Amino acid sequence: MRTLKQLPVKNKRVLLRAGFDVPIKEGKVVDDQRIVDGLPTIKYLLKQQAVIIIICHVGRPHGKRLKGVSTLPIAERLSELLNKKVTHLDDCVGVGPIVAHAKPGQIFMLENLRYHKEEEENDLSFAKKLASQAQVFVQDAFSNSHRDHASMTGIPKLLPSAAGLEVEAEMRMLQSLNKPKKPYVVVLGGVKMKDKGAVIKTLLKKADAILIGGAMALTFYKNMGKEVGITVGEEYPTKALLQSKKIMLPVDFKILHKGKTNTVGADNVPKDARCLDNGPETTAIFSEIINNAKTILWSGPMGMFEDKRFSSGSKKIAKAIAKAKAMSVIGGGDTITVAAKIKGYSHVCSGGGAMLMVLEGKELPALKPL
Repeated sequence: MRTLKQLPVKNKRVLLRAGFDVPIKEGKVVDDQRIVDGLPTIKYLLKQQAVIIIICHVGRPHGKRLKGVSTLPIAERLSELLNKKVTHLDDCVGVGPIVAHAKPGQIFMLENLRYHKEEEENDLSFAKKLASQAQVFVQDAFSNSHRDHASMTGIPKLLPSAAGLEVEAEMRMLQSLNKPKKPYVVVLGGVKMKDKGAVIKTLLKKADAILIGGAMALTFYKNMGKEVGITVGEEYPTKALLQSKKIMLPVDFKILHKGKTNTVGADNVPKDARCLDNGPETTAIFSEIINNAKTILWSGPMGMFEDKRFSSGSKKIAKAIAKAKAMSVIGGGDTITVAAKIKGYSHVCSGGGAMLMVLEGKELPALKPL
């Protein structure tokens, strides 16, 4: 993969595809971690006296100009982090005449790519409009690199291109999991069994234990013919996966039953109950396995962590991973939210979907042209 330091960018207009899809409320960035992750690339380009033209998307406006997903708050927060003016422009195309006369070291933040439906349609003519505004292209949006969109796969066909420092760091860390120090423990949770089923098959070849929590665990139990109550879990064939002794499922659950919370064994779930968190016995077992690991991968919460009554399973696992004397990689939006303010992880991956694709052994569409 061609990386940033192999690309001549000195005194050039650089189109930088950033992964700045961050939560915005009342015109302010709520969580700036993805912006912070992108700073090394921006600072490198500044040292090279490049004109930096940043493009990114926020939310899912689907081709409409929606007020709450403008990139203006991102430009303002980036300006604060750099202590340098970031000029916001109200569109992502048609700004060529403005940036063409920019001075070295100037930074522009263009408006939301997804205000144009052609972005998600991977329209090549739209990619050409974007590319025409710069001389070289840097791909630093790892969190979106599994998407086959105009700004991800179209632009590299039109300009000299390279991966940014964040993308390079993400790939190096994930590729290090191909030869993990043993024991290698994988913790998987959340709802999306379809997204993680194929990944589990690949991880079984390398991991020593795969600890399953969240609604994913209920999919396994439902396929085994066990009662899981009225909790939602995605349909997915798990018979072949269960042939492996490496997979561990919860032995107890925290449930919501008739308006009250309770803890029950995995074999004693009432028909009209909702399983919303791993139980304390499961958390203790999982934490002990995590404590003895040398390499840990975590993606997906253990339950409905947004509700304080059902957050302890996820939070205790988050703390156990952070405290373990192991190389730890965590990723995915909900996982990062649970782990917020907890220190001790080796690497926090900015993109859950892209991370899972790499772990499955697939090539990321946006990195293939690089």
